[in-house]
Amino acid sequence: MNDAHLQFLASSEWAQMLETELLPWLLGAADLGDDVLEVGPGPGLTTDLLRQRVSKVTAMELDPDLAAALAARLADTNVVVLHGDATASGLDANRFSAATCFSMLHHVPAPEIQDQVFVELYRVLRPGGTLVAVDSVDDDVIRQFHENDVFVPIDPAKLPARLEAIGFSNVRVEVGGIGGYEVRFTAVKPGGIPERPSR
Repeated sequence: MNDAHLQFLASSEWAQMLETELLPWLLGAADLGDDVLEVGPGPGLTTDLLRQRVSKVTAMELDPDLAAALAARLADTNVVVLHGDATASGLDANRFSAATCFSMLHHVPAPEIQDQVFVELYRVLRPGGTLVAVDSVDDDVIRQFHENDVFVPIDPAKLPARLEAIGFSNVRVEVGGIGGYEVRFTAVKPGGIPERPSR
């Protein structure tokens, strides 16, 4: 991730956009349940939104410096931060009520590796658990923002087939969101009823 991108993801501007635009969609998109996995939290502004609304969050971050900083900041909270690879998390199967990733999949360097992330998220979700994700559309403005950085956008037209091939059902995809530059999607691991969140 280039420095400009990283600075933006830690900014008050991004935090405000998440609060006013992402959060209302997130709360209406799925029941997150009690035990949520977040993949690729970066500086953790999305983690802050999640941890205020669910009992337990596990945040898995590939970058060791970002993982260490987030772990220090969220010590003694309901968040466990792990440094690890989302394609092979080592976490227990059938554990999480929801799995989330926000604006990180386009940093995964190939669609085939993105699919490995989806396979791993499917494995660790409980039956009935939900994948809730947001990513970037393929747009010149977004590409310029990712100069000297990995940018492999998700094709929303192909996404349902990719997720269904892994086993997900009830796939919902919408394009728009923040600035009109987002792909937002949910998918369910069949076989159960998600638990209601604790209030």
